[in-house]
Amino acid sequence: MTSMEYKGVSMLTAALEENGRICQINPMGMSGKCILGNIYIGKVKNIVKNIHAAFVEIADGQMCYYSMDEKELPVFASPGKHEKVKPGDELVVQVAREGMKTKLPYVTGNLNFTGHYLVLTSHRRELGFSGKLTKAEKQQFRQLLEEYMPLNAGIIVRTNCRGAKAEEILKELEELKERYEMVLQKGSSRVCFSLLEESIPEYMQILQNVYTQNLEEIVTDDRNLYERISQYARTAFPENTAIRLYEDKLLPLYKLYSLESVLEHALHERVWLKSGGFLVIQQTEAFVCIDVNTGKYTSNKEMEETFRKMNQEAAAEIAVQLRLRNLSGIILIDFINMKDQNHKKELLENLQAYLNRDPVKGTVVDMTSLNIVEVTRKKVRRPLQEEMRELIKEAFL
Repeated sequence: MTSMEYKGVSMLTAALEENGRICQINPMGMSGKCILGNIYIGKVKNIVKNIHAAFVEIADGQMCYYSMDEKELPVFASPGKHEKVKPGDELVVQVAREGMKTKLPYVTGNLNFTGHYLVLTSHRRELGFSGKLTKAEKQQFRQLLEEYMPLNAGIIVRTNCRGAKAEEILKELEELKERYEMVLQKGSSRVCFSLLEESIPEYMQILQNVYTQNLEEIVTDDRNLYERISQYARTAFPENTAIRLYEDKLLPLYKLYSLESVLEHALHERVWLKSGGFLVIQQTEAFVCIDVNTGKYTSNKEMEETFRKMNQEAAAEIAVQLRLRNLSGIILIDFINMKDQNHKKELLENLQAYLNRDPVKGTVVDMTSLNIVEVTRKKVRRPLQEEMRELIKEAFL
Protein backbone atom coordinates (compact mmCIF):
# COMPACT_ATOMS: atom_id res chain seq x y z
CA MET A 1 0.00 0.00 0.00
CA THR A 2 1.63 3.21 -1.16
CA SER A 3 1.12 6.69 -2.54
CA MET A 4 2.25 7.26 -6.12
CA GLU A 5 1.90 9.58 -9.07
CA TYR A 6 0.58 8.40 -12.42
CA LYS A 7 0.34 10.78 -15.39
CA GLY A 8 0.47 13.77 -13.07
CA VAL A 9 -2.20 12.45 -10.67
CA SER A 10 -1.35 11.72 -7.03
CA MET A 11 -3.15 8.66 -5.68
CA LEU A 12 -3.14 6.12 -2.92
CA THR A 13 -2.73 2.62 -4.36
CA ALA A 14 -3.32 -0.79 -2.84
CA ALA A 15 -2.00 -3.82 -4.73
CA LEU A 16 -2.01 -7.55 -4.05
CA GLU A 17 0.80 -9.81 -5.24
CA GLU A 18 0.26 -13.54 -5.67
CA ASN A 19 2.85 -15.97 -7.04
CA GLY A 20 5.16 -13.10 -7.98
CA ARG A 21 2.51 -11.20 -9.95
CA ILE A 22 0.19 -8.27 -9.17
CA CYS A 23 -3.34 -9.70 -9.46
CA GLN A 24 -5.30 -6.80 -7.95
CA ILE A 25 -4.70 -3.05 -7.98
CA ASN A 26 -6.92 -0.39 -6.43
CA PRO A 27 -6.07 3.28 -7.05
CA MET A 28 -8.01 5.78 -4.94
CA GLY A 29 -8.01 9.38 -3.82
CA MET A 30 -5.37 10.34 -1.26
CA SER A 31 -7.97 10.47 1.54
CA GLY A 32 -9.06 6.90 0.85
CA LYS A 33 -12.69 7.89 1.47
CA CYS A 34 -15.67 6.60 -0.50
CA ILE A 35 -19.43 6.37 0.07
CA LEU A 36 -19.60 2.59 -0.47
CA GLY A 37 -20.94 1.04 2.74
CA ASN A 38 -22.11 4.34 4.24
CA ILE A 39 -25.51 4.27 5.99
CA TYR A 40 -27.78 7.33 5.67
CA ILE A 41 -31.26 8.55 6.37
CA GLY A 42 -32.45 9.10 2.82
CA LYS A 43 -35.64 10.61 1.45
CA VAL A 44 -37.74 8.95 -1.27
CA LYS A 45 -38.07 11.58 -4.01
CA ASN A 46 -40.17 9.62 -6.48
CA ILE A 47 -41.19 6.08 -7.46
CA VAL A 48 -41.11 4.72 -11.01
CA LYS A 49 -43.59 1.84 -11.00
CA ASN A 50 -42.78 0.37 -14.41
CA ILE A 51 -39.19 -0.40 -13.37
CA HIS A 52 -40.08 -1.21 -9.71
CA ALA A 53 -37.65 1.40 -8.44
CA ALA A 54 -37.50 4.43 -6.20
CA PHE A 55 -35.04 7.30 -6.30
CA VAL A 56 -33.71 8.15 -2.88
CA GLU A 57 -31.77 11.30 -1.98
CA ILE A 58 -29.07 10.61 0.64
CA ALA A 59 -27.50 14.08 0.68
CA ASP A 60 -28.26 17.42 -0.89
CA GLY A 61 -28.54 16.58 -4.60
CA GLN A 62 -27.06 13.06 -4.29
CA MET A 63 -29.64 10.74 -5.82
CA CYS A 64 -29.48 6.94 -5.59
CA TYR A 65 -31.36 4.00 -7.07
CA TYR A 66 -33.45 1.79 -4.74
CA SER A 67 -35.10 -1.43 -5.93
CA MET A 68 -38.74 -1.89 -4.91
CA ASP A 69 -38.28 -5.66 -5.37
CA GLU A 70 -36.61 -6.04 -1.97
CA LYS A 71 -38.53 -8.70 -0.05
CA GLU A 72 -38.63 -6.82 3.24
CA LEU A 73 -39.44 -3.23 4.06
CA PRO A 74 -36.52 -1.01 5.07
CA VAL A 75 -36.21 0.68 8.46
CA PHE A 76 -38.33 3.84 8.34
CA ALA A 77 -36.84 6.90 10.04
CA SER A 78 -40.07 8.88 9.68
CA PRO A 79 -42.69 8.12 12.41
CA GLY A 80 -45.98 6.37 11.80
CA LYS A 81 -47.18 3.03 10.47
CA HIS A 82 -45.67 2.06 7.11
CA GLU A 83 -46.96 -0.71 4.85
CA LYS A 84 -45.04 0.26 1.73
CA VAL A 85 -42.45 2.73 0.50
CA LYS A 86 -43.91 5.98 -0.85
CA PRO A 87 -42.61 9.43 -1.88
CA GLY A 88 -41.58 11.56 1.08
CA ASP A 89 -40.68 8.60 3.30
CA GLU A 90 -37.39 8.76 5.17
CA LEU A 91 -35.54 5.45 5.05
CA VAL A 92 -32.38 4.05 6.61
CA VAL A 93 -30.38 2.90 3.59
CA GLN A 94 -26.87 1.73 2.82
CA VAL A 95 -24.82 2.37 -0.31
CA ALA A 96 -24.32 -1.16 -1.70
CA ARG A 97 -22.76 -0.25 -5.05
CA GLU A 98 -20.89 2.79 -6.33
CA GLY A 99 -22.22 4.84 -9.22
CA MET A 100 -20.85 3.57 -12.54
CA LYS A 101 -20.79 5.51 -15.81
CA THR A 102 -24.34 6.86 -16.24
CA LYS A 103 -25.77 4.72 -13.41
CA LEU A 104 -26.54 6.12 -9.98
CA PRO A 105 -25.19 4.61 -6.76
CA TYR A 106 -27.36 1.72 -5.58
CA VAL A 107 -28.81 1.80 -2.05
CA THR A 108 -30.57 -0.93 -0.13
CA GLY A 109 -32.63 -1.29 3.03
CA ASN A 110 -30.76 -4.52 3.74
CA LEU A 111 -28.06 -3.17 6.05
CA ASN A 112 -24.80 -5.11 6.05
CA PHE A 113 -22.23 -4.78 8.81
CA THR A 114 -19.05 -6.37 7.55
CA GLY A 115 -16.30 -7.70 9.74
CA HIS A 116 -13.24 -9.74 8.93
CA TYR A 117 -14.92 -13.04 9.79
CA LEU A 118 -18.66 -12.35 9.60
CA VAL A 119 -21.29 -10.17 7.97
CA LEU A 120 -24.38 -9.17 9.97
CA THR A 121 -27.33 -8.57 7.66
CA SER A 122 -30.66 -6.99 8.63
CA HIS A 123 -32.96 -8.66 6.07
CA ARG A 124 -31.64 -12.17 5.73
CA ARG A 125 -32.46 -13.53 9.22
CA GLU A 126 -30.65 -16.83 8.88
CA LEU A 127 -27.19 -18.34 9.05
CA GLY A 128 -25.45 -18.28 5.67
CA PHE A 129 -22.00 -19.34 4.54
CA SER A 130 -19.37 -18.45 1.98
CA GLY A 131 -19.52 -20.87 -0.94
CA LYS A 132 -15.78 -21.42 -0.54
CA LEU A 133 -16.20 -23.18 2.84
CA THR A 134 -16.40 -26.97 2.90
CA LYS A 135 -19.43 -28.89 4.18
CA ALA A 136 -17.53 -29.86 7.34
CA GLU A 137 -16.48 -26.24 7.97
CA LYS A 138 -20.06 -25.03 7.55
CA GLN A 139 -21.25 -27.57 10.11
CA GLN A 140 -18.50 -26.51 12.51
CA PHE A 141 -19.46 -22.83 12.32
CA ARG A 142 -23.17 -23.64 12.50
CA GLN A 143 -22.62 -25.37 15.84
CA LEU A 144 -20.59 -22.42 17.09
CA LEU A 145 -22.94 -19.62 16.05
CA GLU A 146 -26.52 -20.94 16.20
CA GLU A 147 -27.06 -20.12 19.87
CA TYR A 148 -25.72 -16.58 19.35
CA MET A 149 -28.00 -15.71 16.42
CA PRO A 150 -29.63 -12.27 16.88
CA LEU A 151 -33.43 -12.13 16.67
CA ASN A 152 -33.51 -9.15 14.28
CA ALA A 153 -30.65 -10.02 11.90
CA GLY A 154 -28.81 -12.81 10.09
CA ILE A 155 -25.18 -13.85 9.88
CA ILE A 156 -23.03 -14.73 6.88
CA VAL A 157 -19.85 -16.66 7.69
CA ARG A 158 -16.93 -15.46 5.56
CA THR A 159 -14.06 -17.56 4.22
CA ASN A 160 -11.69 -15.82 6.65
CA CYS A 161 -13.33 -17.76 9.50
CA ARG A 162 -11.30 -20.74 8.31
CA GLY A 163 -8.58 -21.26 10.92
CA ALA A 164 -9.83 -18.45 13.21
CA LYS A 165 -10.28 -18.97 16.96
CA ALA A 166 -13.86 -19.32 18.22
CA GLU A 167 -13.43 -16.47 20.72
CA GLU A 168 -12.25 -14.12 17.94
CA ILE A 169 -15.33 -14.91 15.83
CA LEU A 170 -17.75 -14.48 18.76
CA LYS A 171 -16.08 -11.23 19.83
CA GLU A 172 -16.53 -9.81 16.34
CA LEU A 173 -20.18 -10.92 16.30
CA GLU A 174 -20.86 -8.89 19.45
CA GLU A 175 -19.17 -5.85 17.89
CA LEU A 176 -21.32 -6.16 14.75
CA LYS A 177 -24.49 -6.44 16.87
CA GLU A 178 -23.51 -3.26 18.74
CA ARG A 179 -22.98 -1.41 15.44
CA TYR A 180 -26.42 -2.49 14.19
CA GLU A 181 -28.17 -1.41 17.40
CA MET A 182 -26.37 1.93 17.30
CA VAL A 183 -27.56 2.58 13.74
CA LEU A 184 -31.16 1.71 14.69
CA GLN A 185 -31.00 4.11 17.66
CA LYS A 186 -29.56 6.93 15.58
CA GLY A 187 -32.07 6.29 12.79
CA SER A 188 -34.98 6.99 15.12
CA SER A 189 -33.63 10.32 16.34
CA ARG A 190 -31.55 11.94 13.56
CA VAL A 191 -32.75 14.23 10.78
CA CYS A 192 -32.95 13.44 7.08
CA PHE A 193 -29.62 13.10 5.19
CA SER A 194 -27.80 12.21 8.42
CA LEU A 195 -24.82 9.90 8.00
CA LEU A 196 -25.57 7.19 10.57
CA GLU A 197 -22.43 5.13 9.98
CA GLU A 198 -19.42 5.99 7.86
CA SER A 199 -17.63 3.07 6.26
CA ILE A 200 -13.97 2.45 7.00
CA PRO A 201 -11.53 3.99 4.46
CA GLU A 202 -11.34 2.27 1.09
CA TYR A 203 -7.86 0.87 1.72
CA MET A 204 -9.15 -0.75 4.94
CA GLN A 205 -12.11 -2.24 3.05
CA ILE A 206 -9.63 -3.83 0.65
CA LEU A 207 -7.68 -5.33 3.57
CA GLN A 208 -10.95 -6.54 5.08
CA ASN A 209 -11.68 -8.55 1.94
CA VAL A 210 -8.25 -10.18 1.60
CA TYR A 211 -8.03 -13.91 2.30
CA THR A 212 -5.75 -14.02 5.33
CA GLN A 213 -4.92 -17.74 5.26
CA ASN A 214 -2.17 -17.26 2.68
CA LEU A 215 -1.28 -13.66 3.50
CA GLU A 216 2.45 -13.43 4.13
CA GLU A 217 2.86 -9.72 4.86
CA ILE A 218 1.44 -6.24 4.41
CA VAL A 219 3.94 -3.64 3.21
CA THR A 220 3.59 0.15 3.14
CA ASP A 221 6.03 3.05 2.92
CA ASP A 222 3.67 5.51 4.63
CA ARG A 223 4.16 5.72 8.40
CA ASN A 224 0.61 6.95 9.08
CA LEU A 225 -0.84 4.08 7.06
CA TYR A 226 1.53 1.68 8.80
CA GLU A 227 0.22 2.73 12.22
CA ARG A 228 -3.45 2.56 11.15
CA ILE A 229 -3.03 -0.83 9.49
CA SER A 230 -1.13 -2.18 12.52
CA GLN A 231 -3.94 -1.10 14.81
CA TYR A 232 -6.57 -2.70 12.55
CA ALA A 233 -4.55 -5.90 12.11
CA ARG A 234 -4.28 -6.50 15.86
CA THR A 235 -7.99 -7.33 15.95
CA ALA A 236 -8.64 -8.52 12.39
CA PHE A 237 -5.65 -10.57 11.23
CA PRO A 238 -3.97 -13.72 12.52
CA GLU A 239 -1.23 -13.08 15.08
CA ASN A 240 1.54 -14.18 12.69
CA THR A 241 0.62 -11.63 9.97
CA ALA A 242 3.70 -9.47 9.31
CA ILE A 243 3.27 -5.72 8.75
CA ARG A 244 6.36 -4.01 7.41
CA LEU A 245 7.27 -0.35 7.00
CA TYR A 246 9.32 -0.03 3.80
CA GLU A 247 11.96 2.68 4.24
CA ASP A 248 14.21 2.58 1.15
CA LYS A 249 14.33 6.20 -0.04
CA LEU A 250 16.26 5.38 -3.22
CA LEU A 251 13.67 2.97 -4.62
CA PRO A 252 10.02 3.92 -3.88
CA LEU A 253 7.68 1.04 -3.09
CA TYR A 254 5.56 1.59 -6.21
CA LYS A 255 8.74 1.39 -8.34
CA LEU A 256 9.83 -1.82 -6.61
CA TYR A 257 6.57 -3.51 -7.65
CA SER A 258 6.36 -1.71 -11.04
CA LEU A 259 2.87 -0.41 -10.29
CA GLU A 260 3.04 2.21 -13.06
CA SER A 261 3.64 -0.54 -15.60
CA VAL A 262 0.87 -2.71 -14.10
CA LEU A 263 -1.60 0.18 -14.45
CA GLU A 264 -0.46 0.94 -17.98
CA HIS A 265 -0.96 -2.65 -19.16
CA ALA A 266 -4.27 -3.04 -17.29
CA LEU A 267 -5.70 -0.05 -19.17
CA HIS A 268 -4.88 -1.50 -22.61
CA GLU A 269 -7.35 -3.62 -24.57
CA ARG A 270 -4.79 -6.19 -25.74
CA VAL A 271 -3.17 -8.74 -23.42
CA TRP A 272 -0.44 -11.01 -24.79
CA LEU A 273 -0.25 -14.63 -23.67
CA LYS A 274 3.03 -16.50 -23.17
CA SER A 275 2.17 -18.86 -26.02
CA GLY A 276 1.98 -15.99 -28.52
CA GLY A 277 -1.81 -15.71 -28.53
CA PHE A 278 -3.60 -12.67 -27.16
CA LEU A 279 -6.83 -11.42 -25.60
CA VAL A 280 -8.80 -8.36 -26.67
CA ILE A 281 -10.83 -7.00 -23.74
CA GLN A 282 -13.47 -4.36 -24.47
CA GLN A 283 -15.96 -2.72 -22.12
CA THR A 284 -19.31 -1.65 -23.54
CA GLU A 285 -22.25 0.01 -21.82
CA ALA A 286 -24.09 -3.33 -21.54
CA PHE A 287 -21.38 -5.95 -21.02
CA VAL A 288 -17.69 -6.85 -21.25
CA CYS A 289 -16.56 -8.81 -24.30
CA ILE A 290 -13.32 -10.80 -24.49
CA ASP A 291 -11.95 -12.29 -27.69
CA VAL A 292 -9.31 -15.04 -27.63
CA ASN A 293 -6.93 -15.02 -30.62
CA THR A 294 -4.20 -17.46 -31.68
CA GLY A 295 -1.90 -14.60 -32.71
CA LYS A 296 1.70 -15.78 -33.11
CA TYR A 297 1.02 -19.21 -31.58
CA THR A 298 2.55 -22.08 -33.54
CA SER A 299 2.49 -25.81 -32.79
CA ASN A 300 3.17 -29.07 -34.56
CA LYS A 301 0.35 -30.77 -32.68
CA GLU A 302 -3.07 -31.37 -34.18
CA MET A 303 -5.41 -28.40 -34.33
CA GLU A 304 -7.92 -29.55 -31.66
CA GLU A 305 -5.19 -30.07 -29.06
CA THR A 306 -3.59 -26.75 -30.00
CA PHE A 307 -6.89 -24.91 -29.47
CA ARG A 308 -7.48 -26.76 -26.19
CA LYS A 309 -4.12 -25.60 -24.77
CA MET A 310 -4.63 -22.05 -26.02
CA ASN A 311 -8.07 -21.83 -24.41
CA GLN A 312 -6.80 -23.23 -21.10
CA GLU A 313 -4.05 -20.61 -20.99
CA ALA A 314 -6.54 -17.90 -21.94
CA ALA A 315 -9.00 -18.98 -19.21
CA ALA A 316 -6.35 -18.60 -16.50
CA GLU A 317 -5.36 -15.16 -17.80
CA ILE A 318 -8.97 -13.99 -18.17
CA ALA A 319 -9.65 -14.72 -14.48
CA VAL A 320 -6.59 -12.62 -13.56
CA GLN A 321 -7.59 -9.76 -15.86
CA LEU A 322 -11.17 -9.62 -14.57
CA ARG A 323 -9.85 -9.15 -11.06
CA LEU A 324 -7.03 -6.80 -12.04
CA ARG A 325 -9.32 -4.54 -14.09
CA ASN A 326 -12.29 -5.07 -11.74
CA LEU A 327 -14.61 -5.95 -14.61
CA SER A 328 -18.08 -7.05 -13.55
CA GLY A 329 -21.65 -7.63 -14.66
CA ILE A 330 -22.19 -9.65 -17.83
CA ILE A 331 -18.98 -10.95 -19.45
CA LEU A 332 -19.02 -12.70 -22.84
CA ILE A 333 -15.93 -14.68 -23.87
CA ASP A 334 -15.29 -15.83 -27.43
CA PHE A 335 -12.84 -18.70 -26.99
CA ILE A 336 -11.28 -20.46 -29.98
CA ASN A 337 -13.82 -22.99 -31.29
CA MET A 338 -13.32 -26.60 -30.22
CA LYS A 339 -15.28 -29.61 -31.44
CA ASP A 340 -14.61 -32.04 -28.60
CA GLN A 341 -17.38 -31.77 -25.96
CA ASN A 342 -15.07 -33.05 -23.22
CA HIS A 343 -12.62 -30.24 -24.00
CA LYS A 344 -15.47 -27.71 -23.73
CA LYS A 345 -16.57 -29.15 -20.39
CA GLU A 346 -12.98 -29.10 -19.11
CA LEU A 347 -12.62 -25.43 -20.15
CA LEU A 348 -15.76 -24.35 -18.27
CA GLU A 349 -14.76 -26.27 -15.14
CA ASN A 350 -11.24 -24.84 -15.11
CA LEU A 351 -12.48 -21.29 -15.77
CA GLN A 352 -14.81 -21.59 -12.76
CA ALA A 353 -11.92 -22.88 -10.63
CA TYR A 354 -9.82 -19.85 -11.61
CA LEU A 355 -12.71 -17.48 -10.81
CA ASN A 356 -13.10 -19.07 -7.36
CA ARG A 357 -9.70 -17.63 -6.36
CA ASP A 358 -11.20 -14.14 -6.55
CA PRO A 359 -12.87 -12.70 -3.38
CA VAL A 360 -15.53 -11.15 -5.66
CA LYS A 361 -17.96 -13.85 -6.74
CA GLY A 362 -17.73 -14.90 -10.39
CA THR A 363 -19.93 -17.53 -12.04
CA VAL A 364 -19.58 -19.42 -15.32
CA VAL A 365 -23.17 -19.54 -16.59
CA ASP A 366 -22.96 -21.59 -19.79
CA MET A 367 -21.59 -21.89 -23.31
CA THR A 368 -24.02 -20.83 -26.04
CA SER A 369 -24.62 -22.62 -29.36
CA LEU A 370 -22.22 -20.08 -30.89
CA ASN A 371 -19.51 -21.19 -28.42
CA ILE A 372 -19.68 -17.91 -26.48
CA VAL A 373 -19.01 -18.47 -22.77
CA GLU A 374 -21.26 -16.44 -20.47
CA VAL A 375 -19.83 -15.29 -17.14
CA THR A 376 -21.14 -12.98 -14.44
CA ARG A 377 -19.08 -11.19 -11.78
CA LYS A 378 -20.61 -9.29 -8.90
CA LYS A 379 -20.63 -5.50 -9.25
CA VAL A 380 -19.30 -3.66 -6.21
CA ARG A 381 -16.79 -1.00 -7.22
CA ARG A 382 -16.14 0.87 -10.43
CA PRO A 383 -13.94 -0.80 -13.07
CA LEU A 384 -10.27 0.20 -12.98
CA GLN A 385 -10.57 2.17 -16.22
CA GLU A 386 -13.47 4.22 -14.87
CA GLU A 387 -11.76 4.71 -11.50
CA MET A 388 -8.68 6.11 -13.22
CA ARG A 389 -10.82 8.37 -15.41
CA GLU A 390 -12.52 9.81 -12.30
CA LEU A 391 -9.23 10.34 -10.47
CA ILE A 392 -7.75 12.19 -13.46
CA LYS A 393 -10.94 14.25 -13.87
CA GLU A 394 -10.95 15.28 -10.18
CA ALA A 395 -7.24 16.14 -10.27
CA PHE A 396 -7.59 18.59 -13.15
CA LEU A 397 -10.93 20.21 -12.30
